[in-house]
Amino acid sequence: MSFDVDIHGNVGATEIRCRIEPVDGLTVLFGPSGAGKTSVLNMIAGLIDPGAGHIRVAGRTLFDESWDPWDFNSMPPERRRAGYVFQDSRLFPHMKVVANLRYAAPDRPLDLAPIAFLGIDHLLDRWPRSLSGGEARRVAIGRALLSDPAFLLLDEPLSSLDAPRREEITRAIEHLRDVVRLPILMVTHDAAEAERLGTRIVAMGD
Repeated sequence: MSFDVDIHGNVGATEIRCRIEPVDGLTVLFGPSGAGKTSVLNMIAGLIDPGAGHIRVAGRTLFDESWDPWDFNSMPPERRRAGYVFQDSRLFPHMKVVANLRYAAPDRPLDLAPIAFLGIDHLLDRWPRSLSGGEARRVAIGRALLSDPAFLLLDEPLSSLDAPRREEITRAIEHLRDVVRLPILMVTHDAAEAERLGTRIVAMGD
């Protein structure tokens, strides 16, 4: 259950090169702003075409340049089963927390397990605008988990949080890494975060 990525492409004027060797656990993309870390997440999610190389996650090929491009060499985003937690959480402001969570799986009963371990059960009747940064981030992680993902993509999940909230989210990520055991690819520019959470650290940029 791991990432196997070797891609080369361009996003605007930025050349993106990234190689991730297969390893179980949590892989960290580490480097300065502008190095293309978020672009790699978007390529794995299917939101950007890598151009060249391959992307395989948990044994499933999501992109391979050797596939016939006329028959599509990239799996559509909606079939990739990526649980993507964006840096700004992106909760729907017109929906209460419970509706945001149900949006991930509208045809299934609400799974209480991730809601319990993330500690957001008391937030279900709240509006996103009333949440703290840490609470909103935990709800975003819960929504991603309720979509039944094959893997998680976390873009700077600890940024802009005070120390207590950072510790809350860090422990939630450690639970996902060690107990739920989902393949996780996380972006950060913080060395301490990378050292604490990463099973493997992939450096990008200078």
